[in-house]
Amino acid sequence: MGRAGYALKTVLETYDISQNKLATLLGVRRSVVFRWFHEQRDPTAETVSEIVKALNSVNPEAAQEFVKLYLGELIKPEDLEG
Repeated sequence: MGRAGYALKTVLETYDISQNKLATLLGVRRSVVFRWFHEQRDPTAETVSEIVKALNSVNPEAAQEFVKLYLGELIKPEDLEG
């Protein structure tokens, strides 16, 4: 699977955000987040955007870290500001 699962797992563990919390914020079943977390499935591009918004509502630093891990070198940190 892609980078989304790795990025999501890293961010949720680092910022102590539960899979259940993210699932609730996204309005999906916890099993959906579980599959992303364990890299069994990848979220759609639209869902990645929703993940960033949900993480931002809990911890803006977590959202930035997710984007950084997911997009890697494609985006600069200053592009995330503002």
